[in-house]
Amino acid sequence: MHTLKGKTALVTGSTSGIGLAIASELASQGANIVLNGFGDADAAVKQIASYGVAVRYHGADMSQPAEIEAMMRYAAAELGAVDILVNNAGIQHVAALEHFPPERWDAIIAINLTAAFHTSRLAIPAMRERNWGRIVNVASVHGLVASRQKSAYVAAKHGLIGLTKVAALELAETGVTCNAICPGWVRTPLVMEQIEARAREEGVSVQEAQRELLSEKQPSHDFVTAEQLGQLVVFLCSPAASQIRGAAWNVDGGWVAQ
Repeated sequence: MHTLKGKTALVTGSTSGIGLAIASELASQGANIVLNGFGDADAAVKQIASYGVAVRYHGADMSQPAEIEAMMRYAAAELGAVDILVNNAGIQHVAALEHFPPERWDAIIAINLTAAFHTSRLAIPAMRERNWGRIVNVASVHGLVASRQKSAYVAAKHGLIGLTKVAALELAETGVTCNAICPGWVRTPLVMEQIEARAREEGVSVQEAQRELLSEKQPSHDFVTAEQLGQLVVFLCSPAASQIRGAAWNVDGGWVAQ
């Protein structure tokens, strides 16, 4: 079934990890895809093209408003106005608040939060005109609860959920919805690198380091998968989700239930 055939989806930060999985799930339902990110663009384009949909890539730096505007114009020119916008691009830095580098704070806020404002403000007019659209902001469990040494990331993700709610209210009488998904620990190459580094530092096996990481926060003791997040995005694009508006949907193995 191609439930999204003819739709155009733009997924930021989608050349690897969660973003690529989301793009793949949307493509599996027939959506044409605009990819963005600093990963292996050629490999990502090839993967999405295997679904038989149109695919384009734009390398906009999501910290630069002018480049975001250029990307949105490119998407409209190449594949038509964006029907589905997934704001997934994000970066992280870990440090105590008093030692947090100001330039890293600025970069995290720009890419994790401000970029979603720019893409949304540019996508909404055409969505309103067609009376259909889906905006999905990939927040985090850290948009709902905090952890030490993640001041900028936690602030940005809390802000992203706030932005989601405002957009949902402003669009409430239209066919355009805006929601956030809030993953806990997800099995991605970046997270696996962190686990391997922890194993080396503590002199334990990778399996033990993984158990320790998950047991600290995620009661299921199992990872969320990027594919599960992609399937949730597909659901949020479906008619069944037309009255899900302004939700912050945690997918976290029980993290925030504690």
